[in-house]
Amino acid sequence: MVQVLPNTTAARLYGTREARESFYCNYGLNPEYRGPLERAGLRTSGVGPDGEVRIAELVGHPFFIATLFLPQMATQPHPLLSGFASRL
Repeated sequence: MVQVLPNTTAARLYGTREARESFYCNYGLNPEYRGPLERAGLRTSGVGPDGEVRIAELVGHPFFIATLFLPQMATQPHPLLSGFASRL
């Protein structure tokens, strides 16, 4: 489960505060770097059950969303991919 943080592009696209996503990787953002990255413009827009970053977006970019899950593996049109496609 991912808690989608308010006032983010991810929140606008999901339209909900929680999203069920599957994780297939063992990688993640080192918590020591979260603060410096956020100060440099990488906004955390979704977190996992333990507060780990699962979605991030680049402030000021037309559409930059990074995830630690695979939205392209969804069986239904995924809100993040639909949001990206609508910007083309």
